[in-house]
Amino acid sequence: MTRILVTGGSGYVGRFIVERLLADGDSVTVLGRNPPPPNFFSKPVDFHMGDLEPRTFRPETFAGFDAVVHAAFDHLPGKYRGGEGDDPEGFVRRNRDGSVALFEAAKQAGVPRAVFLSTRAVYGPKAPGTALNEDTPAMPDTLYGKVKRDAEQALLAVVDGDFTASVLRVTGVYGPAGPGRRHKWADLFDDYLAGKEIAPRAGTEVHGEDVAAAIRIALDGPTPAILNVSDLMVDRHHLLAIVKAATGSAHPLPGRADASAINEMDCARLKSLGWTPGGRPLLERTIRALLA
Repeated sequence: MTRILVTGGSGYVGRFIVERLLADGDSVTVLGRNPPPPNFFSKPVDFHMGDLEPRTFRPETFAGFDAVVHAAFDHLPGKYRGGEGDDPEGFVRRNRDGSVALFEAAKQAGVPRAVFLSTRAVYGPKAPGTALNEDTPAMPDTLYGKVKRDAEQALLAVVDGDFTASVLRVTGVYGPAGPGRRHKWADLFDDYLAGKEIAPRAGTEVHGEDVAAAIRIALDGPTPAILNVSDLMVDRHHLLAIVKAATGSAHPLPGRADASAINEMDCARLKSLGWTPGGRPLLERTIRALLA
C-alpha cells in the first residue's frame, strides 16, 4: 500500500485528490490547519496538524511516506489573484518559503516523489489568443503567479536520482464541493435564478476529478517535469443555458463573451500519457447534479 501525504487535502481541489487516492487503495494522510469534519471523505484518512509556515516542515514530518502531493495554498477566501490581501509578506513566506521548506524536508526524509499543484497564472499575460504550452516562458504579473513560479523552480532544482517531482499547472477547477460547502458557481447560479443581470465572461476550466486523474499519472511516473492541466473553455452564456434548461427559468441569458483573446493551455503532453478529461458531457452532468 502506497503512503501519500496530501497538504491541503480538505480544500476544494485537495478533496478530489484525496478521494481519487482513496479509491485507488492508497493510504492517505492529510496535512492542514483543521481536521476534516466527520465523514468529509468517503474513507478514513489520517490527519497531521500543520500550517504553511516554513517552521512546520521538518524531515520527521515526512518519514515513512512514499510520496507527497502539495496542494495547500494560503490565501484570502475565494481569492488567488490578490489573495495576499494586506499581508503580502506573510503570503510570500507561507506559500513560497513554506513550499521550499516542504520540498527540502521531504527530500531529506527520503520521500522519493513529490507532486506540486501549480497554476496557469505562472505564464502571465501573453498576446491575445496565444496557446500556452509547457515551454512557454513563465512571466507572471501577479504575486500569486510569482509565488507559484518560484516554488516550482525550487522544487525542480532539488530533483536528482533519488527524488523526482512533477509540477501540474492547473486552470480553474470546477465540481462539487465537500459536504456542507458551496461549489464555485453557487453564487452565479443563485444570481441568475433570482433574475439579476449577469455580466458576460468566459474562461478555461477543468473538473476536479480530472485534476485528480492527472495527479495519479504524475505519481505513477515517470512523467515530464511540468504538465498543463486544462479541459475546455466555459462561457457563462453556455453555462447558464444548462441551468436554464434544467430549471425552466424564464430569465434571459447573459450575452456571449469574446473568448478570442484568452490564452488556452495546450495539454497534449498530459494527454499523451493517457489523460482523458471529461469535456462538455462531464460539465453538463456536473451542473445538473449541482442543481439537484
